[in-house]
Amino acid sequence: MTVPAAAAAPSVDWAACQPEPGDTPEDIALLPGSECATLTVPINWDDPAEGTFELAVARRKAQGQRQGVLVFGPGGPGDSGVERIRTGMSRFSQRLEDRFDIVSFDPRGVSRSNAVKCSAALLARQPSPILKSQQDFDATIKYNRDLAKDCRQNTGPVYDHLDTLQTVRDVDAIRAALGEQRISFHGSSYGTLLGQQYAARYPQRVRALVLESVFDHGSATTGQFLDAQAWAGQDSFDEFVKWCTTATTCALHGQDIHALWDRLLARADRGELPDPQRPSYPITPFQLSFVTFRTFYGPDWARLAGILKQLDQSAPPTQQPPVPTGLTSFSFVTFCRDFSLPVRDYREYAGHLRRLARDNEDLRYPGQLLAVSTCLGLPKATNPQRNPKPYDLRTPALLINSLHDPATGYNGATSVARQFARDGVLVTYRGWGHGSYTTSPCMEATVDDYLVALDVPRRGTSCAAVDPTS
Repeated sequence: MTVPAAAAAPSVDWAACQPEPGDTPEDIALLPGSECATLTVPINWDDPAEGTFELAVARRKAQGQRQGVLVFGPGGPGDSGVERIRTGMSRFSQRLEDRFDIVSFDPRGVSRSNAVKCSAALLARQPSPILKSQQDFDATIKYNRDLAKDCRQNTGPVYDHLDTLQTVRDVDAIRAALGEQRISFHGSSYGTLLGQQYAARYPQRVRALVLESVFDHGSATTGQFLDAQAWAGQDSFDEFVKWCTTATTCALHGQDIHALWDRLLARADRGELPDPQRPSYPITPFQLSFVTFRTFYGPDWARLAGILKQLDQSAPPTQQPPVPTGLTSFSFVTFCRDFSLPVRDYREYAGHLRRLARDNEDLRYPGQLLAVSTCLGLPKATNPQRNPKPYDLRTPALLINSLHDPATGYNGATSVARQFARDGVLVTYRGWGHGSYTTSPCMEATVDDYLVALDVPRRGTSCAAVDPTS
């Protein structure tokens, strides 16, 4: 039998990245040096006969003595890696820019890579994840299925193949197209799942692996997933309260923040609390919790204190937001392909809500509650959570995480570190926020030494916190 020759790796035709609609003058000024291209990849790596689509990629060449390629895995799901290269290179130190071709991409279903598109009017009717009855539960399942049908019709067949295992194959196609035997990889937040699964499938093709703000894809139940996420959010809220108690610059200094928060949630539940960015329109309890949760990413405690004070003194909203038209992006479908978080019925869902409220004084509605409700009633995950087999990496992975990370809690980072065992080392930033590489000189130097010189830190290494308000 004749063995067919291996297909030649596709090439990448780079060209200078061009201004795009929505670019500001500041964005355009940052474009020089960035190169953009597309790479043709299968819609379904398990059955390439289903067709292809164009994956958007971007890079900046090493400015000094080139050491290799550093691929950046964007978070989200839904973040644009191409935009990171075009206008967001402040994410990387000059040392890394000197030594590496820094490459990233828009993951399948995101932005320039066959973005998931859905009817904006339908997406605007997405139910609140704070379900109050079996009728709400059933209506959410029907809505999710209607939305999935709509998005599939407006996106095309790529919609059916958006799990991270497919994206792993896309990353390896990028590596092959670049002519590299091995790559260094830096994943952030949800991009750490991509890094974990790439290393599991292609350990021999990984030179170095940085996982920043580590996303745990271990075999957790729905309750364990929600509890871990709520714990991280509440921990960050507690840190905000501690700061406000001692900092006279806090707009709520001297006030009972827990009581104020309860008042705001009650007003939001009655439809009497305005959206801080659009005061004419109401904000729901979940939306209020999510706005607060996002301020912890920095963290930006001073801004949060100002928002909460403004809301406590606000007048009720006067109208409902208009119904949007046309199509809009919705990349969250990837999460439902990567996680199996089943809930049988409203009784079980209500039990989760009661437990979250009992165990978390303030952020009883974690942002990831929407992740669970958004996936209700959808087909089974194609890439469900599970503990990986040994990684067998040449160089142990470097995991970095803030002690007080609101989105990827420190408990998740320690869990993934246990999964890596001898193939990974966790370095702790003893501070706050989602992301730590750019937070302190110590963290930056630790990551840079690892990527440039393969200098693996000792186990138990940590970096001191930097005051986020300074």
